[in-house]
Amino acid sequence: MKKTKVMVTILAVLAAVGVAIQFIPVSRTNPPVNSDLTAPAEVKAILRASCYDCHSNETVWPWYSRVAPVSWLVASDAAEGRSHFNFSNWNSYPAQKQTHILARALREIQRGDMPPWYYTIKHQDAKLTQAQRATLEAWVAAQPQS
Repeated sequence: MKKTKVMVTILAVLAAVGVAIQFIPVSRTNPPVNSDLTAPAEVKAILRASCYDCHSNETVWPWYSRVAPVSWLVASDAAEGRSHFNFSNWNSYPAQKQTHILARALREIQRGDMPPWYYTIKHQDAKLTQAQRATLEAWVAAQPQS
C-alpha cells in the first residue's frame, strides 16, 4: 500500500513537471531569406532535404518541435546550424568564406557527421546515399577556389 502511494506521488510530480516545462518559451523563427545558394537542381534538392532545416531560415517546424523537452533540442540544433552558416544569407559571405564553408561541410558529410544520425531517424530522406555524396563532392570540387 505504501509503495503504491509513493509511486502515485512520483508519477503526479513527473506529470506536473512535464506540464510545467511546456511553458518554457522556445524560439522557432524563420527570419526572411536574404539570398540563397545557387546550385544545380540536383545539388539543391540534396541540400534542401539534408541541410536546410538547420542551415537556413526555411526550417520546417514539425509538431514535436512544440513539445518540451524535444522542442529545446530542435530549436537548439537550428540555431547552432545557422550560426555555423546559413544558406538564407549565402551572398553575405565573402567568396573565400563560401569556399571554406563548402569544403568544411563536405568533410563533415564525408565523415558521416552531417546530417546528424539523430536527425535522420525522423527524416529518412535526409540520409545521404553514396551517389548523393559523390554529387556533392563533384559540385564542391567544381566551385571556383578563392
